[in-house]
Amino acid sequence: MQIFMGHSLPEIKISIWTSDVSMQEQYNPAQIEPQVQKHWADNNTFIAKEEEGKEKFYCLSMFPYPSGRLHMGHVRNYTIGDVISRYQRLQGKNVMQPFGWDAFGLPAENAAIQNKTAPAPWTYDNIEYMKTQLNSLGFGFDWSRELATCQPEYYRWEQWFFTELYNKGLIYNKTSSVNWCENDQTVLANEQVVDGCCWRCDTPVVQKDIPQWFVKITDYADQLLGDMDQLDGWPEMVKTMQRNWIGRSEGIEMTFDVDGSDESVAIYTTRPDTVMGVTYVAVAAGHPLAEQAAKDNAELTAFINECKNTKVAEAELATMEKKGMDTGLFAIHPLSGKKVPIYVANFVLMGFGTGAVMAVPAHDQRDYEFASKYGIAIEPVVKPTEGELDISEAAYTDKGTLFNSGEFDGLDFDGALEAIAAKLDTLGKGHKTTNFRLRDWGVSRQRYWGAPIPMATLENGETVPVPAEDLPVILPEDVVMDGVTSPIKADKAWAETTINGQKATRETDTFDTFMESSWYYARYTSVGTNDQMLDPAKANYWLPVDQYIGGIEHANMHLLYFRFFHKLLRDAGLVDSDEPAKRLLCQGMVLCDAYYYTGDNGQRVWVSPTEVTVERDGKGAITKAVDGEGRELVHTGMTKMSKSKNNGIDPQLMNEKYGADTVRLFMMFAAPPEMTLEWQESGVEGAHRFLKRFWKLAHDHIAKGTAPALDLASLSNEQKALRRSLHQTIAKVDDDFGRRQTFNTAIAAVMELMNKLNKAPQESDNDRALLQEALSALTVMLYPIIPHTSFVLYNALGFEGDVDNALWPIADKDAMVEDEKLIVVQVNGKVRARITVAADAAKEQVEALGLADSNVQNFTEGKTVRKVIYVPGKLLNIVAN
Repeated sequence: MQIFMGHSLPEIKISIWTSDVSMQEQYNPAQIEPQVQKHWADNNTFIAKEEEGKEKFYCLSMFPYPSGRLHMGHVRNYTIGDVISRYQRLQGKNVMQPFGWDAFGLPAENAAIQNKTAPAPWTYDNIEYMKTQLNSLGFGFDWSRELATCQPEYYRWEQWFFTELYNKGLIYNKTSSVNWCENDQTVLANEQVVDGCCWRCDTPVVQKDIPQWFVKITDYADQLLGDMDQLDGWPEMVKTMQRNWIGRSEGIEMTFDVDGSDESVAIYTTRPDTVMGVTYVAVAAGHPLAEQAAKDNAELTAFINECKNTKVAEAELATMEKKGMDTGLFAIHPLSGKKVPIYVANFVLMGFGTGAVMAVPAHDQRDYEFASKYGIAIEPVVKPTEGELDISEAAYTDKGTLFNSGEFDGLDFDGALEAIAAKLDTLGKGHKTTNFRLRDWGVSRQRYWGAPIPMATLENGETVPVPAEDLPVILPEDVVMDGVTSPIKADKAWAETTINGQKATRETDTFDTFMESSWYYARYTSVGTNDQMLDPAKANYWLPVDQYIGGIEHANMHLLYFRFFHKLLRDAGLVDSDEPAKRLLCQGMVLCDAYYYTGDNGQRVWVSPTEVTVERDGKGAITKAVDGEGRELVHTGMTKMSKSKNNGIDPQLMNEKYGADTVRLFMMFAAPPEMTLEWQESGVEGAHRFLKRFWKLAHDHIAKGTAPALDLASLSNEQKALRRSLHQTIAKVDDDFGRRQTFNTAIAAVMELMNKLNKAPQESDNDRALLQEALSALTVMLYPIIPHTSFVLYNALGFEGDVDNALWPIADKDAMVEDEKLIVVQVNGKVRARITVAADAAKEQVEALGLADSNVQNFTEGKTVRKVIYVPGKLLNIVAN
């Protein structure tokens, strides 16, 4: 099958927009890119509509927080998404690629405080500027579906859905121990606590008990686990991280009575085989027993307060110093009746499990270290099935055979689980159960810039949801910021309302911004629908998302809530699929060189790479770096682009210097999408040189006039080989783009073909016809990556319409069949000749041609040929002595 044949070519001056644009000999992105972008905007090229009977493709990149300027991480994310979207358009699919803004959140509020303004105008100004930046990079977004999560028409439906979940019993309020940042005056998720400090401001985090609204994500734990089997297109690492985060485990829940009290302590363990080795019970600082014991104990009270500053990340809990204090209380072992001391320990948290653990020092290293420190007994009850037990320096944590366990002696782990569970059940002290590490989702935040939680408290103390007809509860935007104090908490009048004719007080907490980002993908399908959260017909046409793109750092927060929210929408009858996205691509970070000098105060002063002049050795390694003042700098290597190290590269500068297509090409070529990308301006320059060569090759070809039709019957062997390379490239690029998503290897294949085209003769009609076919195919294949350049070349090469509506070239299977094979001939393992044979030549024919080669005869003359080894289509090895 031939492609792109029989088109007549227009003059080199083409008219594709409202004004004539000359295809100059020199590549000039500053001229063509704005005009192509205007054409897309004027013609609504990327506006998507539901088309029954046409295969849809919903491509979505995680939406950004409107910080004010794009960074290279943004550019990489959206370039990947745009390349995939445009590729799918070329496959004839109905593509939707919407865009919006994750506009609520603490950074906007803090910036407003710093800049003496309100968050709303700051946010809206940033959105407009960033939108201009995005358009300058040629991204094909459907702006008719644009949304910002801070707009009432968006969060109205989030509030409505929250009240629906409350009425279904999936929402509750309770006082809970939370991670609290005193500086930001808000709750932090465990993942937002880094080295015991707030991830934003480095303020030490404390534990604080405050009322919180929770969504029962734990009710969906089994579904979230089980439905991972549907996520074939998700990275295994993300699924593993989510499985670990959900943390399903089989174990026993049991009760230890408290000596001399009606109180008891609930324990959950996955190692019931060690229960007879319990020598103490450890409780969290916030446990009721700890608080009870501290009432008349100033020392214990001080220790509990100290524990409230404990680091909360599990990795940190595992490595920090174990501290504790005896409460003076004793727990009664449910099986042996033995009394064991109850300690408050800093490694037990109320947010995990029951806030209490049975401690078996002989078989848990953490318990072992604690017991050794405080002189608590260590009593082994499990020994290796083979070999000797040694707990002289560390706990024995493997499973084995029970001993010192009374009636359970001799049992293995499984036998002990069943026998101990049965015994506890008989005594009314415990039972087998399934537990999850996952905890319910706390969605309350105490700062201003967020969606108000649609709950209110009546005068009689009853808490009720705001009725649907009173939604949205609008967040006032015309406010004056007074430090971190929330304007809606300070404004008593705002909180006053009426619910069903009764006076009430509004909730002044706002939603965690993960609420907004958990369902935005679905609202894109129904933007403009004002009478319901989602239009089921539209939502079910587009959903699930076919390709989702974003960082792997979101695996245990956004991506988990994203999946959970979709199941809530499904159970509310708004969507009919189980999962929100079929395929997930997690792009890697963008790295850049970082440089600093030491200032007068001894602190490091980081210098932007754009202001640094470097010297390199023969291998390209940096040997010297100086800034504009001549200061010699320390080069710390490649690191993630960040403000703190001043090594972020402004995409706008690169765009203005090289053009959007160059930036896009470099982004897609420099590394596979899931790997880190090392930003090197030399690489950007290389991408720019390639585009100039491509443009010039096309220009020179078009300048010669209309190319003749290709005469397949008269192609020379060299022309057949070049055409074979073309169609092999088409097939490879198609596979790399669609199945493998290895865009860098696709570009490498195109570059290799371009080298062959540049060297190919342009003398005969078939030479020119073949170049016409190749340039036409390359123009369409490169369109997803360099859409502005391809747009111009497509028309210049003689095609009607826009490349935006073209179809992907079809690889000609006949062209890819080789008529001849190049065979390497070796004599005694050394290459002595290369011969060309028919592709279907028999072994005997190849041997005869090889032995007849004059150079081969020079090395076999006077020798006896002992063996001839033929690797079909590749190698002939002659053994002679």
